[in-house]
Amino acid sequence: MARPRRIVLLRHGESQGNYDDSVYEHTPDHALELTPKGRRQAEAVGARLREIFGRERVSAYVSPYRRTHQTFQLLGLDPSLVRAREEPRLREQDWGNWQDREDVLRQKRARDAYGHFFYRFAQGESGADVYDRVGAFLESLWRSFEEPDHPPNVLLVTHGLTMRLFCMRWLHWTVAEFESLSNPGNGETRELVLGRDNRYHLNRPFEHWHTPDRPFEGWCA
Repeated sequence: MARPRRIVLLRHGESQGNYDDSVYEHTPDHALELTPKGRRQAEAVGARLREIFGRERVSAYVSPYRRTHQTFQLLGLDPSLVRAREEPRLREQDWGNWQDREDVLRQKRARDAYGHFFYRFAQGESGADVYDRVGAFLESLWRSFEEPDHPPNVLLVTHGLTMRLFCMRWLHWTVAEFESLSNPGNGETRELVLGRDNRYHLNRPFEHWHTPDRPFEGWCA
């Protein structure tokens, strides 16, 4: 099995919705574009990634949303070294279709009380739903490692919640651990790096916004 040396997870640059959430009232989430700041963020992280990857090959998977496509294009990676695929399972959490701003704010308050992992948005998804489809993608990703010539680098261009849930699934975090973490900033990365112990390790942690509850005695995470 030709496991990659690193798996890089990248959150898209700042989008119109990150800058002004009233845009959701008239523009579908998947159609939101990067702001000028978001484009600069994508270009900056692209410079860092080109340095990290060097002349090594990269297998890239990109969420189908416009802002993730734009982020990927602005990275400036050498197309002769990159095998890029659109991957719908890496999309943002579905919050429903045309959104009523006040209703979404009400639902976000309810989610904060109920729990980000289990709360399901009306006509949308819960964090648990996203976890399931990310898990299905992870199984496909593992099968791709069976290719003898698999690239030494994997790049996932996706969304903040999806990044956290991917790491939760990969690293076997509990729900409480997931709930204690904040999303990375726009244009931020996290890397799963293959160590000498033949296991993947997160290069830097997600920020904690509170201390998670301890698992019950006897639990093996």
